[in-house]
Amino acid sequence: MKKHKVTICTGTLCHVMGGSELPALSQFIPPQYLNQVEIKGSPCINHCKNQDMKPPFAEIDGDIFCEATIDKLVKELIKRIENDS
Repeated sequence: MKKHKVTICTGTLCHVMGGSELPALSQFIPPQYLNQVEIKGSPCINHCKNQDMKPPFAEIDGDIFCEATIDKLVKELIKRIENDS
């Protein structure tokens, strides 16, 4: 079974720009999918240097998500997990 790796930026800019809710992501993932997701925080994932993207930032399996929300991340995780089947 594949584990999808989620990295959430917990840096100050991302936190202030709406990312303060993102560390609670696991509470919103359907229980049947939780064992297929690995979530970690990072003090900065260095995407704020790109002027074309807006915080908060997260990554799923190395793919960058700007203006990340719990809803956006959960939908993407469910899509990836269901595509694994």
